[in-house]
Amino acid sequence: MSTPSATSTRPPLMSTADALAALLAAARPISGTETVPTVEALGRVLAADVVSAIDVPPMNTSAMDGYAVRSAELLHGERALPVSQRIAAGQQAAPLAAGTAARIFTGAPVPPGADAVVMQEQAEVSGDTVQILHTPRPGEWITMQGADIRRGAVILPAGTRLTPQALGLAASIGCAALTVARRVKVAVFFTGDELTMPGEPLAPGRIYNSNRFTLRALLERLGCTVTDYGIVPDRLDATREALATAAREHDLILTSGGVSVGEEDHIRPALEALGRLALWQIAMKPGKPLAFGAVRRQVTNGAQAAAPSQGSPAMEAETFFVGLPGNPVSSFVTFLLFVRPFLLRLGGARDVAPRAISLRADFTQAKADRRNEFLRARINAAGGLELFPNQSSAVLTSTVWGDGLIDNPPNHAISAGETVRFLPFSELLG
Repeated sequence: MSTPSATSTRPPLMSTADALAALLAAARPISGTETVPTVEALGRVLAADVVSAIDVPPMNTSAMDGYAVRSAELLHGERALPVSQRIAAGQQAAPLAAGTAARIFTGAPVPPGADAVVMQEQAEVSGDTVQILHTPRPGEWITMQGADIRRGAVILPAGTRLTPQALGLAASIGCAALTVARRVKVAVFFTGDELTMPGEPLAPGRIYNSNRFTLRALLERLGCTVTDYGIVPDRLDATREALATAAREHDLILTSGGVSVGEEDHIRPALEALGRLALWQIAMKPGKPLAFGAVRRQVTNGAQAAAPSQGSPAMEAETFFVGLPGNPVSSFVTFLLFVRPFLLRLGGARDVAPRAISLRADFTQAKADRRNEFLRARINAAGGLELFPNQSSAVLTSTVWGDGLIDNPPNHAISAGETVRFLPFSELLG
């Protein structure tokens, strides 16, 4: 009697869509907020709605340099009007006297009584008199009070990740400080006896640890508080100790390497001994080996520690865990596609999905892969996509050369001229 092979008994690989859905379903915003100066809030996530206490602009203002007038007076009356006042931005305007015009500048308050502004190019000045050469409509070249923001309006909802323009919007209503979610705390370490740090001699059989630099930079770019435990030896006991230590005061443990099925890959048995494994291996290329689960927290008196991420679906005595592949491109791509949205959701962000664009493939890839491929490509001068010639998961050069990733479905060959789904790095790195 024949026995089933190991391959035939393995469960099917999880699709990328199902894997991402599983991670996001597990993530809930961490507890804890802080108030920071608006000028220092770039990249933070709002923990409360920002509501305007004022109209913006707070009064009717001129949208042009010109002359404020009463439009009805110009329908049949005199067009040579005495200039009764001069109003610059920041000054207070007096009511406009009947039969006069007011010299006014962009951003200045429109004087009471005036209902239009005539551009200076449509007027001729002679001494203290201006000849109006245009008949304006009521409201012409006036920005009305509250045209941008109405008092009481929510201008930035909770869950907004603050961009430079969002900070400017908050400042426009006078917000000097904002209430934001605390930073996500991430512990990171790297497994592999072959790893050497830059600056050290490179012994035979060794490689430099590029993932440490890439992943730390990605975490810091997302605004995380990072604890780097460095390189952990390829031993089960060392891996277990690193996981237990990292679990104590962090929301997430992120590792690179050791998540495959070789004899020197200790992440899975260590994780199963100290916590739980919820996800293992994804039908994608590059990046098939990816682990997701949680590690139980322990304290020295034997009691379980309180979680920094209270309110998450994980038990309060657990720290989330994501194990990335060791190959540099696989590690980079899986971080962008899975860890980034997971961290954003933990940090309270509402919108975590990158925006994809449809572009023309200016290449042919005749061989289809059974897995969901993420191909490194860049936009050429004609607006189409070029493919990096070597798509190996070890070729980190492709991530610097490229502008983003082509999301190619399983079992799909690409023909030149067809439209493909492109994920720009500008979306994935922000």
